[in-house]
Amino acid sequence: MFVQANHYQNNQANQRNAIQRFNQKRGDILVAGQPVTGSKATSGAYRYQRTYTQGPLYAPVTGYSSQIYGNTLIEGVEDAILNGTDSRLARYPLWNAITRQQVAAGNVKTTIDPKAQQAAFSGLGSARGAVAAIDPSTGAILALASTPSYDPSLIAGSDRAAQQKWTSLNNDPATPMLNRALRQTYPPGSTFKIVTASAALDKGVVTDVNAATTSPNPYTPPDTDHPITNESTQDACTDATLMYALQVSCNTVFAKLGDEVGEQDMVRTAQAYGFDDGGLTIPVGVSKSVFPTGLTSQAFLALSSIGQYDTAATPLQMAMVAAAVANGGTLMKPHLVSELDRSDGTAIERFAPETYSHPIDSTVAGELQDMMVNVVAKGTGTSAQIPGVTVGGKTGTAQNGVDNSGKPYAWFISWARPSGASSSPVAVAVVIEDSNAARADVSGGGLAAPIARSVMQAVLSG
Repeated sequence: MFVQANHYQNNQANQRNAIQRFNQKRGDILVAGQPVTGSKATSGAYRYQRTYTQGPLYAPVTGYSSQIYGNTLIEGVEDAILNGTDSRLARYPLWNAITRQQVAAGNVKTTIDPKAQQAAFSGLGSARGAVAAIDPSTGAILALASTPSYDPSLIAGSDRAAQQKWTSLNNDPATPMLNRALRQTYPPGSTFKIVTASAALDKGVVTDVNAATTSPNPYTPPDTDHPITNESTQDACTDATLMYALQVSCNTVFAKLGDEVGEQDMVRTAQAYGFDDGGLTIPVGVSKSVFPTGLTSQAFLALSSIGQYDTAATPLQMAMVAAAVANGGTLMKPHLVSELDRSDGTAIERFAPETYSHPIDSTVAGELQDMMVNVVAKGTGTSAQIPGVTVGGKTGTAQNGVDNSGKPYAWFISWARPSGASSSPVAVAVVIEDSNAARADVSGGGLAAPIARSVMQAVLSG
């Protein structure tokens, strides 16, 4: 028994660990200092069961803690803090190790703004979609919403009802347990044109955003006979300036720019914004957003440069793009947890802002800000306008399905700052999967932009 103690202690058949874990109340996950989780006494083998306040609203943040199915998201990553086994929680670690006395569970403070979270969740309503909002200057995540959602309380126990609910959720074709803000990637469509514009300005392919480009309409890449066209039948995109091309979202201009920048520099710029990073954690793991490499055709590069082909992004990734532009070219590492505390509120770890990268310099960032403001002022993003506030944005409607047969994804990315202010306290990305919109770039402006506007207003209102 002594020699094999660790083996027996950690054996899955040994229920003592689980019984001990659920023998005391689990620590709480806090939003703006208030718990959005709790614990309730039960009559079963496990003394306490997890509960959630406004479960569907915060499920994309908290995840779930189940007596049967384990833990996810913050409940999983910070499980040792929340169940009281993290050694840092003990004020007298050696004494606790000798006596095996159970330490009170700790709490996890998040960066979520409750007003922004509610605005994001309410804005999405019954649609399938997601919202991610970031403070550009710190990287603090202000909102993570995903719909449809679910109530983690209903699968927290070990009774038959919890098991039936688990089966029902996993069999639901609407995938309510999928965290679309962090774990689902979509073709970003025209919102990716911000990245392409960044590369074109950074490399010097474009030196004046108000000067005419050399852009045929339609544009046929050199190694194909399939032309790239614009949604509009007007010829205004022919040789359009970069400023106007972003305003009305000319596919032809940005597809040609991607080819002119070249794969190497397009990849470099995309990766500086966070694409192709499979190790991003906030501290919850985030699915890798992709800008394709090793392309065998300029046509594929052109399509990738307008957010199609194999380009794919999470909503958090596109919020990072908007945040970097808003923050003068510096991208801060997104983070969801601000502090880990003991049960008495004393901190055992605080998380300071951390720089992720510098995808563009401040001059290019200023040019992009002007272009995005123009989109909201008189382009496809007018639905995001807020009186007395400077708003920059970019719409997108991404093709979906074979031969574009599915409903398009409606996108909007944006940032906002009070008029006269030097910094933006919020950057947002919104995607709606099941839009019934026409296949025009304005769809993102009509469906997603109003949601982004409400989130930005919530943050600006304090």
